[in-house]
Amino acid sequence: MTGLVYKSTGSWYTVKTEDNQQFDCRIKGKFRLKGIKSTNPIAVGDLVDFDLDETSDAITGSIHHIHERKNYIVRKSVNLSKQTHIIASNIDIVFLIITIDNPITTTSFIDRFLVTAEAYHIKTVLLFNKIDVLENEALDEQLYMQHTYTKIGYDCLRVSAVAKKGLDQLKEMMLGKVCMFSGHSGVGKSTLVNALEPNLNLKTKEISAIHQQGQHTTTFAEMYDLSFGSKIIDTPGIRGFGIVDMEKQEIKGYFPEFFALEDQCKFNNCLHKDEPLCAVKKALEADEIAWSRYRSYLQILEGDEEQYRNDIYNEDRKSSDETRKS
Repeated sequence: MTGLVYKSTGSWYTVKTEDNQQFDCRIKGKFRLKGIKSTNPIAVGDLVDFDLDETSDAITGSIHHIHERKNYIVRKSVNLSKQTHIIASNIDIVFLIITIDNPITTTSFIDRFLVTAEAYHIKTVLLFNKIDVLENEALDEQLYMQHTYTKIGYDCLRVSAVAKKGLDQLKEMMLGKVCMFSGHSGVGKSTLVNALEPNLNLKTKEISAIHQQGQHTTTFAEMYDLSFGSKIIDTPGIRGFGIVDMEKQEIKGYFPEFFALEDQCKFNNCLHKDEPLCAVKKALEADEIAWSRYRSYLQILEGDEEQYRNDIYNEDRKSSDETRKS
């Protein structure tokens, strides 16, 4: 039998067939993704072949084959640098949910996510959530961030799950697609899914100062069928996003604004770092490229995971302090 993986608990997988039958399955044998050793050999979104086992009290299945993936989102733990995790596979579009505060979403996190999505040819839309509570400096920051990424070529959408703003436009972008919601814990992923499909009634949690300090959450995703003809993969919150095995020369190609200027650099193999007559650095000095993007690029290029972890820690403390003051 063949079916689509809708849920993973680490050892058991919920697989749904074309005729909407669901079976709890386990892995038969060992699986390896080409070139990547992952903590989860099977991911939500995988198309798999399985055999039924009717000898036990319940009908279960044994997965023996994974069909070729068209793409996947994979990350490396920022704490356990050798461990990688496939968040989901066979995705048509990813919506990265961003909040300006409560909790803070950093540009370094956004850029790392975008680099990985570019590497695996997955269209990403930036969803700025909780716009109903933005005022003054926070609103200015959100609009500036949106301008930065729109200028590069990324679609951005302002939404509010609570105030029901931007949901119709979001549904249009999701129509007929396998979609994935991702972002930090507390940005409102499950609340947004509930706003789009109230009957799902997914569990949500209130934000707390302790929660914003990056408590560990489960690393498994789940897919849902939506009434308006889409599938959504709701993923647990990601605190940090480690880049998986990229060559230095390829990283620059995943920054669209750098790639557009590359042929104007003096050297074909320019890394846009120390080389003379670099078109990217010239554009940077002219404020035609965002300094936050260039800083993210250097962090990834130099493999500066320690600095990235420090950034996460500092932003967690800032979020916690702001929560206590409010």
